[in-house]
Amino acid sequence: QVTLVESGGGLVQAGGSLRLSCAATTLSFNGYLRMAWFRQAPEKEREREFVAAIGWVDGTTYYADSAKGRFTISRDSTKNTMYLQMNSLRPEDTAVYFCAATRIHVNVPEWYGDWGQGTQVTVSS
Repeated sequence: QVTLVESGGGLVQAGGSLRLSCAATTLSFNGYLRMAWFRQAPEKEREREFVAAIGWVDGTTYYADSAKGRFTISRDSTKNTMYLQMNSLRPEDTAVYFCAATRIHVNVPEWYGDWGQGTQVTVSS
């Protein structure tokens, strides 16, 4: 099991940028194949929407259509840290953003067993 800690959320105006970080604090991160960002909007309390994912070993990236061209996911394996650079933010991006880790190659939240506590991103119009 791995402990994930997100940071970098906040309040930003539409068109602005934020950079989220997710640090994996564990003695060993071996065996985890993919890390991802999900978000949960205020009006969708039980739904975690896939945003982006990255293969921890090969760095392959995956994006939801809503994130393509605006968000960039990356990782620093030497620091066990994942990032999400979010540009051209829109009010509909407002949500709690969670990072998660899995030992299989999927982008479905049900298959992610390790989650951070979430960080709030609020985009004002």
